[in-house]
Amino acid sequence: MQTSLPPTAAPDYAAILSTIHAEVQPLLSQGKVATYIPQLSRVSPENFGMAVYCLDGRNFSTGAAQQKFSLQSVTKLFALALAFSREGDAIWARVGREPSGNPFNSLVQLEYERGKPRNPFINAGALVMTDLLSTRFVQSDIAVLQFARTIAGEGSIDFDLVVAQSERETAHRNYAIAHLMKDFGNLHNSVKTVIDSYCRQCSITMTCSELAKAGSFLAGHGTIPWSGLKILDPSSCKRLNALMLTCGTYDAAGDFAYRVGLPAKSGVGGGILAIVPDELAVAVWSPGLDVNGNSLAGTYALERFTSLTGRSIF
Repeated sequence: MQTSLPPTAAPDYAAILSTIHAEVQPLLSQGKVATYIPQLSRVSPENFGMAVYCLDGRNFSTGAAQQKFSLQSVTKLFALALAFSREGDAIWARVGREPSGNPFNSLVQLEYERGKPRNPFINAGALVMTDLLSTRFVQSDIAVLQFARTIAGEGSIDFDLVVAQSERETAHRNYAIAHLMKDFGNLHNSVKTVIDSYCRQCSITMTCSELAKAGSFLAGHGTIPWSGLKILDPSSCKRLNALMLTCGTYDAAGDFAYRVGLPAKSGVGGGILAIVPDELAVAVWSPGLDVNGNSLAGTYALERFTSLTGRSIF
């Protein structure tokens, strides 16, 4: 097995991605695709793609890195960045910044804490972000889609409306979460408006290459490196990266930080976006999930990536 590079050496990303692609093959059959959204259950767990986008414009990829997949909860990061860029610290009056320690779709903690979600990356917190954006924009899902197109530099990025419909038809727990928060006064728009927008937002599809490029502003202190457009100020970008590290991979964030050592946001579509500040963004996609809802092979791939490159935040 290839060993890591000294931290000062320039990694050969093409060779490293090739090595990782070969190493993950035995893992692809071990994860389980998400079945609670019927359309996602039809995606083969044998898929694997990975892409790196460097702040200097270099990009590298392997496997199915040009194949579109449903971002699902990765879009929560885009919605949070958009809401934070518009509302600033006011958003924290309605959502917390702590790891939940519970499944991402749990209602128990939400009721105990009177309708204020622990963080913006569990489903309850993401629904609050959707509600905030629904108040500010005519359609929050369109606003998040346009934001995704801007940060990725790709106008063809779109919803998968078949996935959105499949998700909406099985969104019983999200409806329950939304109604509970509505009862506590932490949802200002109608439950139907919020759930419909949230399901379309989660259905946004990207390739690994597009997702890595979209995440590059988080590696660049809030500024898109290839356009110079400022999305967030450096302090706000730091705060979002911190939330990704502590809350971005469901209730496995501690183990993920231990193994990978990078801020990241995952989704049950099998995608994970991770950030190496000042250097790059890396995206991986493998639909087979572990028991926490994170890509099994994708997590291993990122663990190997930080080991082989010698890059992490620690």
